[in-house]
Amino acid sequence: MNFNSPLEQFEITPLLSLKENIFFFSFHNSALSLILFSVISFLFFFSALNISYFIPSKIQLVLESVYEFVFSMLKQQAGVKSYALFPFLFTVFIFIALSNGFGLIPFSFTATSHIIVTFFLALVFNLSFIFLGFSLHGLKFLTLFVPSGVPNALKPLLVVIELISYLIRTFSLSLRLFANMMAGHTLLLILSSFVIIFLNLGPLLSLGAAIPFFLVLFVYFLEIGIAFLQAYVFSILLAIYLNDSLNLH
Repeated sequence: MNFNSPLEQFEITPLLSLKENIFFFSFHNSALSLILFSVISFLFFFSALNISYFIPSKIQLVLESVYEFVFSMLKQQAGVKSYALFPFLFTVFIFIALSNGFGLIPFSFTATSHIIVTFFLALVFNLSFIFLGFSLHGLKFLTLFVPSGVPNALKPLLVVIELISYLIRTFSLSLRLFANMMAGHTLLLILSSFVIIFLNLGPLLSLGAAIPFFLVLFVYFLEIGIAFLQAYVFSILLAIYLNDSLNLH
């Protein structure tokens, strides 16, 4: 019995390709999943918020709870100055949470399991925070990399360490989300393949499929929690980094 590689589920497959001289256009499964995800998200929000009730509906209640959750997180981490940037943080939280969640639907595609997507998200936000820091504080923003209360002899070394730790934020943010999504989906596929193997061993040995089957269920529900946990971690770290740009130390 031949099984595909567990990593095959992450392959980007062209669905439509057009090539004319130097012009090349390719529409692949990743782009299709992002479009479908965006349309479904828009319809979900539109249906929930198009008509607001004094006594909210269940969908409206869920969205308002998520709104308050993200807003309180931003308020605690970055303060009043960050309120103007709340729509950006709310959008990225919803994007990551729903993208991770939709990726758990069988035969779907998880965009956040690709490093290029998570890296682009982290890079855009971190570059924006650097630009915001310099626009608000000018060169004083560089004091963020100078620890206070340390001997002058150690400051050059600590400045280098602080600068490196600041620059690798983009990689740590993107790798954390990418690795968790990729590892979880790979584990699910491997465990599912064990279920199929046992079912094809005959009536008696097929009873052994119950063990990997329940493991698949356990890991699946665990992945649902991890999907929203990673959205929370990504968003709260962005709020902390935003606080550095707004308030320095």
